[in-house]
Amino acid sequence: MCCRYWTDESPELRPIVEEMNRSPLMKKWQDKAKVKSYGEIFPTDVAPVIAPNRSGLRTVYPMKWGYSGKSLLMNARSETAAEKLTFREDWVRHRCIVPASWYFEWEHYPGSDGKKHTGDKYMIHPKDSAVTWLCGLYRIENGLPVFVILTREPGEALCFLHDRMPLIMPEELVTEWIRPDRKPEELLPRALTDLDFEKVL
Repeated sequence: MCCRYWTDESPELRPIVEEMNRSPLMKKWQDKAKVKSYGEIFPTDVAPVIAPNRSGLRTVYPMKWGYSGKSLLMNARSETAAEKLTFREDWVRHRCIVPASWYFEWEHYPGSDGKKHTGDKYMIHPKDSAVTWLCGLYRIENGLPVFVILTREPGEALCFLHDRMPLIMPEELVTEWIRPDRKPEELLPRALTDLDFEKVL
């Protein structure tokens, strides 16, 4: 978790995508990875991500999902990111927001063989919100930005699905989350856990 999310061509997300499409980085990504403006976003796809520019202003960049390593790193635990060598610098200085309409999760349940099995797919988003503001970290690899999505323990309503969920901020804290001079620990208690979910047919 989280390994898929969806962006709708909605009035809320369209300006974000349009800003990404104007970025000079788009030309650099075109021959290196699959750029996705809308639809289902997979790891290794390039998608719009909000981060501060060199002047500290909120800006949309095309970023690839996943840190390179021995294996692709898609997620980072919010509880331990500050301690892990791979993430600790980005936790302090390189936080981002990944805008989505919703994210996907598959129900995980124990089977009679003692192993975890995967069941139905669900679409999940905050109640009364047109955008799901997923918290992430980013860094530069080979001159281009890449990101991971932060996770946390799930809210009570989602425990039946999975033991993790993305860290999600309310819209009014998006700019605060990406500020390098803000301590992320101060914002964690404001993360959203009141979510709607429905089975994907």
